[in-house]
Amino acid sequence: MSTYKLVCPHCRSKVRIRTSEGVHIFLRDTYLQCTNEVCSWSCYARFEMTYELSPSSMPNPAAVLPPAPSRVRREAMPPSEEEQLDLLDDEELTDESI
Repeated sequence: MSTYKLVCPHCRSKVRIRTSEGVHIFLRDTYLQCTNEVCSWSCYARFEMTYELSPSSMPNPAAVLPPAPSRVRREAMPPSEEEQLDLLDDEELTDESI
């Protein structure tokens, strides 16, 4: 079962991977096809792994990606239900409260 959630940019139906070939350990050439027979759109795509978000506990010396920039790591994190209050925005610190 594919974990990709791709949709056709024309009819918004699911897109399936027809064929795929590994070019490199981090790169695959892929041919996609819309599942809507009336639309029948198809395309070529490249899937590339570009950054490491967290290290493997079973590292392969041949599989080395650069660490993701902090912006990318923040975007990959699920949204938190509770926002942490900024201490200085909530109340001013006084000598008595410290």
